[in-house]
Amino acid sequence: MISCWQKTKVMDKVEDRLAETYEEAAVSITITTITDVLAFYIGLMTPFRSVQSFCLYTGTAVLFCYIYNITFFGAFLALNGRREQSNRHWLTCMVVSKKKDCPDGNICCVGGEYDDLTGTETEMLLNLFFKKYYGPFLTNSWTKVFVIFLYGGYLAASIYGCVQMQEGIELKHLAVDDSYVVKYYDKEKYFKEYGPSVMIVIRDEKFQYWNSSARASLDFCLQEFNKLTMTSKHLLISWLHSYLQQTSLDLNDENIFKNKLVIFLRASGFSQDVNFTNNQIIASRMFIQTVNISTAADEKNMLNAFRETAEKCVKSKEAVDILVYHHAFIYFDQYSVIVSNTIQNIIVATLAMFFVSLLLIPNPICSIWVTFAIVSVIVGVAGFMALWDVNLDSISMINLVICIGFSVDFSAHISYAFVSSKEQTANKKAIDALYNLGYPMIQAALSTVAGIVVLSAAQSYIFRTFFKIMFLVILFGSIHGIMILPVLVNHPPKTFKIFSKDKCDEATELFCLRMVNSFPCTYRFILNQKEFCLFQGLTLKHYKLFHFQHC
Repeated sequence: MISCWQKTKVMDKVEDRLAETYEEAAVSITITTITDVLAFYIGLMTPFRSVQSFCLYTGTAVLFCYIYNITFFGAFLALNGRREQSNRHWLTCMVVSKKKDCPDGNICCVGGEYDDLTGTETEMLLNLFFKKYYGPFLTNSWTKVFVIFLYGGYLAASIYGCVQMQEGIELKHLAVDDSYVVKYYDKEKYFKEYGPSVMIVIRDEKFQYWNSSARASLDFCLQEFNKLTMTSKHLLISWLHSYLQQTSLDLNDENIFKNKLVIFLRASGFSQDVNFTNNQIIASRMFIQTVNISTAADEKNMLNAFRETAEKCVKSKEAVDILVYHHAFIYFDQYSVIVSNTIQNIIVATLAMFFVSLLLIPNPICSIWVTFAIVSVIVGVAGFMALWDVNLDSISMINLVICIGFSVDFSAHISYAFVSSKEQTANKKAIDALYNLGYPMIQAALSTVAGIVVLSAAQSYIFRTFFKIMFLVILFGSIHGIMILPVLVNHPPKTFKIFSKDKCDEATELFCLRMVNSFPCTYRFILNQKEFCLFQGLTLKHYKLFHFQHC
């Protein structure tokens, strides 16, 4: 909005300047706001509550930022316009001398200064750089070829990174770096043969531990767990087995079993494993040791195998109401759905971005380029985050949702500026788009990175992950906006000849369209002259076809 405001004429009416600003900027920021909000609200489909909360609050915050920009911020621009008209100082708002009476470089004499030739504010040096140097350089044929080769390398490295991506989060990453928890999990490497010690919980209050047939049913279930490849056959920790082995009493009698149980639990150290309340065993637990669990895939398979075995025990003839539990299961749970949910969110959000762009950008080809840029940035971020030692988990999933929202900002702005440019050729349109939006995009990228760079030195893995992915999003998004997209959108399909405005008064033009495919034919169209002039080489949809003849 500031960029568009600076290109209006300072001495025009404030109402006209603001109208011109909104005409240029409002559509663009509306596109990015709708796509951002959609991207975050689509994230509500995920089953992770942390991701749902983040997406809800962030999407709502973006919506309120948009309302602020088109209301309060516009009002402040209007106030600033009145200040410029009355030639008041930018800081003190006191009336200052006219430009001709004010020496150059005197900051105490800056009010409504503007360029006498254009009537607009003095152009920023970076804007001129994009217009006079970078734009012509980027639209050079050899530069385009180099950019395409460079993009091919980027895409190859991104795909390689995606293939190398690891799932899951290490539990030590949930604590700060200097926590004793990190040291504890680091020491686990000395016991890498052993995995989690999984809890088998008997939650049936009516289970008769003193009954030999009930115990036989429980032993049958425990044997099913021992048959699993990821369990140790000799490391079962059972208070019930110890109780039966350490006493010569007849524990098949309910009264004897209960009377001696409290003494046994106190002496043996199993008191935490049995909930014995009001002379009744409410619940109890045993432990099975897992082995050779080293990767996220192993943890996921172990979790599924234990749950399936527990379900078989509940549904078998010797039914025992048990469940399996370990404090890390809450993290293992995400492994089975994290990939599918991430892909689902990205696909749905990308399709939503495409349809929004199609509705608001008056060119289907550019809508496709916007969608292509979103997918390209997501692939790049996913690939390079894997190469930067970031796993796919609920934390990085949140940041990938952010990636969708931020990546559309750069691509939608530059694409809309390209199609709305009044220049006649594709190269000039690209240069004009870079001239208008190159500096604001660089400014937005640098200010965002400056705001999050402090997180790179944080003592928390979560904050460092946020910085890494946000940095990649901003880096790749800005590169797509100021380098890749201007080259790609610079090649519209050459299906017709573009006539300049001065030739629009001529008779109805007759020209041929060559079909470059397996049927190389030439077709001839006679088009309505007036609609052709309005079209000016962007799309065929406004043409009225009067005559179609095979050559």
